[in-house]
Amino acid sequence: MIHIGDCLEVMRGMADNSVDAIVTDPPYGLSFMGKRWDYDVPSTEVWAECLRVLKPGGHLLAFAGTRTQHRMAVRIEDAGFEIRDMIAWVYGSGFPKSHNGPWGGTALKPALEPITVARKPLIGTVEANWREHGTGALNIDACRVATSESTVRARTESDLGRLNDDGWRPTPGLNGSDNGRWPANLIHDGSEDLLATFPNVPGQQGDLRGHSRDRVSLGIYGDMGAARDAIARADSGSAARFFYCAKASKEDRDAGLEGFKKSAAGMVSNTSGQHMTRRDEGYQVSPRANNHPTVKPTDLMRYLCRLVTPAGGLVLDPFMGSGSTGKAAVLEGFQFVGIDEDPVYAAIAEARIRVVQPGLPLEGIA
Repeated sequence: MIHIGDCLEVMRGMADNSVDAIVTDPPYGLSFMGKRWDYDVPSTEVWAECLRVLKPGGHLLAFAGTRTQHRMAVRIEDAGFEIRDMIAWVYGSGFPKSHNGPWGGTALKPALEPITVARKPLIGTVEANWREHGTGALNIDACRVATSESTVRARTESDLGRLNDDGWRPTPGLNGSDNGRWPANLIHDGSEDLLATFPNVPGQQGDLRGHSRDRVSLGIYGDMGAARDAIARADSGSAARFFYCAKASKEDRDAGLEGFKKSAAGMVSNTSGQHMTRRDEGYQVSPRANNHPTVKPTDLMRYLCRLVTPAGGLVLDPFMGSGSTGKAAVLEGFQFVGIDEDPVYAAIAEARIRVVQPGLPLEGIA
């Protein structure tokens, strides 16, 4: 379901505890290209409505700009959410919006966008909340990072007596899962520029404990006298393989918009999604049917929806834009409710989502 209208008013018409997850790319409060909708980050009142409609233990994922992440997180927290983490989405393309002169420059190259990870307070324990509402935990196994290497490790005797923060105690035997690596709070786009920042260092030296001189080692690179003192890991590739890679195809942005007029308006200063932040001399953005300035890759949004939404659950995006969250949610088998006050962008979102969900209803809100 897509609603056209003010998200605060639309959410006030939604039932308490009716949404499983909220995944959204709200205004960053940067006065982006003079757009009225980006004059500030969403108010605490908006996030309080998000809290009300979320089920207990439901997660909120909200993108932000690096300059205003603190304001976004504080308002989310003030609304009653627990701040659980921050995911960094790192991308390779981008160019600083810097005023340069003999004094130097005024900005760094944009290379990441923070995503606030927040949760509505639980009712009881994580397990009790999950059994009652299906929410409260992250879908770790569904978001593991694929690898051809074994991620199973033998436990040491000293591990077996430890408790982690959730009261879980390791069991004898093996640690890890061959389903893939544990998802991290860093996601990257796999671009050449980004991968170049990860050194290609296969066969790094492993932990020295038990393999080295007769002394206790810190178990870190460099804490050895010679290479023979440590056993190599016999792995391959750079450290980028430890993190989920969300690649966007060239067709992702405009799929389903064949009948829309192409335009480059609003795309000149894009800071996310399709990485159209280049400022090379003479570079021009190609006109596209989807001219929303902050389109996120569908693959990225699929991963985020999958991370926080129970099977068959309902995902809400109160700042829908051109519908990347909705398209992603539907592709993952979730239900979707999106809200945007701009009917032009809502029409683009509807067309993009209809490609994967024919018959999507559109509801205009006065």
